[in-house]
Amino acid sequence: MIVVAGEALIDLVPGGAGGDGDLPALLPRRGGGPYNTAVALGRLGTPTAFCSRVSTDGFGEALLDGLRAAGVDVASVRRGPEPTTLAVAAVGADGSAGYHFYAEGTADRLFELPGPLPEGATALCLGTCSLVLEPGASAYEALLRREAGRGVFTLLDPNVRPGLIVDADAYRARFRSWLPQVSLLKLSVEDARWLGGSAREWLTAGPAAVVLTDGAAGLSVLTRDGERHSVPAAAVGGGVVDTIGAGDTVNAALLHRLAGHGALSPAAVAELTRADWLDVLAFAARAAAITCSRAGAEPPYAAELCGSPAVEQDG
Repeated sequence: MIVVAGEALIDLVPGGAGGDGDLPALLPRRGGGPYNTAVALGRLGTPTAFCSRVSTDGFGEALLDGLRAAGVDVASVRRGPEPTTLAVAAVGADGSAGYHFYAEGTADRLFELPGPLPEGATALCLGTCSLVLEPGASAYEALLRREAGRGVFTLLDPNVRPGLIVDADAYRARFRSWLPQVSLLKLSVEDARWLGGSAREWLTAGPAAVVLTDGAAGLSVLTRDGERHSVPAAAVGGGVVDTIGAGDTVNAALLHRLAGHGALSPAAVAELTRADWLDVLAFAARAAAITCSRAGAEPPYAAELCGSPAVEQDG
């Protein structure tokens, strides 16, 4: 089982221009990086559990309904009377999304370190706002350190939201402190640029591999033995609607395909061949492309990815 820990929130996504000077309509969509990752894993058929704190309000009920519909175990979700975090999305002409968050006093911020993860947990995925907003951020960090110490495979996707980070230098130092407990680091080239340093530097600190996403330019992986393998982005049928949830879908697809290769351990990741990595990256690229073809974070189901081919690309 793969456990995803982090925030669940509501994205308010533009639904078209208003008329006669009215403001554009905002449509509520289930979201949050970890939430999207958990739903994507469930839709791919991977046994998945979600670990978080969710509001008892109507949005919170809708979020839990989305997890259950994807087959995700919600036994590790705690509830609270505080409201659900809201993220207002602004979608650019190219489909890229920016966000403004309403997160003061919300339920997910009060997450506390849970007891043992569900029996059979082999991997833990964390990232995004949950590792920034206190007091919950310290509890998620403690969960990362505890489970890594137990030998659980960990994936970290910082998914940087600069508007939420009060002290950039302090956050960058904190990010570097997590690396010894990270098995696989996945981030966008924009995140990498903001964080500073380099993939080579981060690899020496702990991760067995670093996966970089670069939008239309595709995905790359850098491994501790100095190898680099890349695949192009997959074509988006009908064009890009928006990129909401694309990176989260990549997280899920990476974990799903690595599990298929029996590679949910740092030692097993180190044994992956070029062909293995091309298969994993190509699968993630196809999954992300399907998400980009839909409004909001709507990751694909396993049936939509049947026969996903490996992509030959110079590494």
